[in-house]
Amino acid sequence: MEKKNIDWSSIGFAYMPTDYRYVSNFKDGKWDEGTLSTDPNIVLNECAGVLQYSQSVFEGLKAYTTEDGHIVTFRPDLNAERIAASAARLEMPVFPKERFIDAVEQVVKANAAWVPPYGSGATLYLRPYMFGSNAVIGVKPADEYQFRILTTPVGPYFKGGAKPITIRVSDYDRAAPCGTGNIKAGLNYAMSLHAIVDAHKQGFDENMYLDPKTRTKVEETGGANFIFVTKDGKVVTPKSDSILPSITRRSLIYVAKEYLGLEAEEREVYFDEVKDFAECGLCGTAAVISPVGKINDHGKEICFPSGMEKMGPVIQKLYDTLTGIQMGRIEAPKGWIHVIE
Repeated sequence: MEKKNIDWSSIGFAYMPTDYRYVSNFKDGKWDEGTLSTDPNIVLNECAGVLQYSQSVFEGLKAYTTEDGHIVTFRPDLNAERIAASAARLEMPVFPKERFIDAVEQVVKANAAWVPPYGSGATLYLRPYMFGSNAVIGVKPADEYQFRILTTPVGPYFKGGAKPITIRVSDYDRAAPCGTGNIKAGLNYAMSLHAIVDAHKQGFDENMYLDPKTRTKVEETGGANFIFVTKDGKVVTPKSDSILPSITRRSLIYVAKEYLGLEAEEREVYFDEVKDFAECGLCGTAAVISPVGKINDHGKEICFPSGMEKMGPVIQKLYDTLTGIQMGRIEAPKGWIHVIE
């Protein structure tokens, strides 16, 4: 299929509507067959559950053109499982895993002309999401829901290379103890908006949130998990019941162990030990890993030995290996790469 006439190397990380999106509705206790739509607009009743009580969950994944010309997605089965867990936590109907993967295939195939070519640095971002759609005025779950997947081509998260960022320790909590921090609910991200706007005003790129119960342990940022490297080369990620189970983080831990032969563990990370790490990064779908060069703790700075000019050596290897797997340059573990066409 002929690609759209776009300067792929110059697009940013922003919404650009494509030709098709996938839509399925839940009514009378069941999902309909689903369809592809050319209409990017949604019409809702003024009293829709999503507008009144924020019943909304979402996911994020990408479609890539690999080195050998195939269009693929990365571990969509895990996105299907995570949105199912998110929906169940908010008393929403689960969209079946096999249907989720089929919907991903349908919408990517329909928008194949929008999948950037290999080597452009761009990808097709997929945003599956679900929300309560019927009128609800009493505090209760909605009875009807809509599941959709939109797609948009996005450029590389970093322009001109992945320069280390500066973050701060936040005075705000991202999630409540025993709350919804471990699911991908829209309300979690709404909670973080004031904190990130304030961080930007103060000259910081992101917030480091500590555990809401004791404020002694590292949790995550507004939209990414942490990954640390010790001075002896061990990869460490925080473990908590109130952080999102990142697919990128889980993949990086596997890559560290099985591809790079590194020790890697998921455990509680106390903020007091952060100053002793050699490298720090934020991991997620958008950038894979964003290197952190400096953390500001209320005026006291933690500066990592890897510095502010480039990724540390271990994080660079992790980044290169995982992106190599995603783009088809490195052989992937079984089941990681889902070929669309």
